[in-house]
Amino acid sequence: MAGQPVRGIRFASLGSGSRGNCLVVQAGRTRVMVDCGFSVAETERRLARLGLAPEDIDAVLITHEHSDHVGSAAAFSRRHRRQVWLTAGTYDALRDTDFHALRIIHAHEPLALGDLAIDPYPVPHDAREPCQFVLSDGDRRLGLLTDAGSVTPHMRRVLDGCHALLLECNHDVQMLATGPYPESLKRRVGGDYGHLANTQAEALLAEMDTSRLTHLVAMHLSEKNNTEALALEALSRALGCTPQWLDVARQEEGFGWRDA
Repeated sequence: MAGQPVRGIRFASLGSGSRGNCLVVQAGRTRVMVDCGFSVAETERRLARLGLAPEDIDAVLITHEHSDHVGSAAAFSRRHRRQVWLTAGTYDALRDTDFHALRIIHAHEPLALGDLAIDPYPVPHDAREPCQFVLSDGDRRLGLLTDAGSVTPHMRRVLDGCHALLLECNHDVQMLATGPYPESLKRRVGGDYGHLANTQAEALLAEMDTSRLTHLVAMHLSEKNNTEALALEALSRALGCTPQWLDVARQEEGFGWRDA
């Protein structure tokens, strides 16, 4: 199954949240992982859950240097001889840069890898040079947006018209304000370079062209400052749909294969 090409574009999550993030995207015979925030052994275990081995991955794209996104990227690259793609700022911020192979990317320059077209774009986050990605087979477009504290007009334009969207709903504003985090961390998470709140995700959707959207997944939910019900309520309000139409990426199981 792993060696079979697919029509269109498909995607699955190994897990999403503050304890680790990793997404797999495939078009044709080309597969990439976006981020590698679990240990190598745990990444291997979660890939196997999708019917994949590390050798089935063509490259690893990194969004930024925070440990829940880049934790074992270098070790995974060395062990399985995979190339890692990341911005120069992200590379400079890493402690472990001993990659098997490396490609420096620019957040405003489109990329191509086999059957996948990849459009990085910059986001406001408290990292050195963070970016997110839109991935496509040339027809269907999958947008990924997590780890951003605010939304810029450029981000909205990049994500317009996507067929599938993986969108951060990190926290509920009230839960964050009254929750257990120290005040400094509350300011960081809720600031312009922190993480998107449910209301910010809702506002972005209300301004976007969502006419082609067939999948919307709530991503990177805080385990202390949000609930699935609150996130889905906000997203469903923006789209005028029922919460049952939406998906959630969970920390432990992520989600299985979806077709854009």
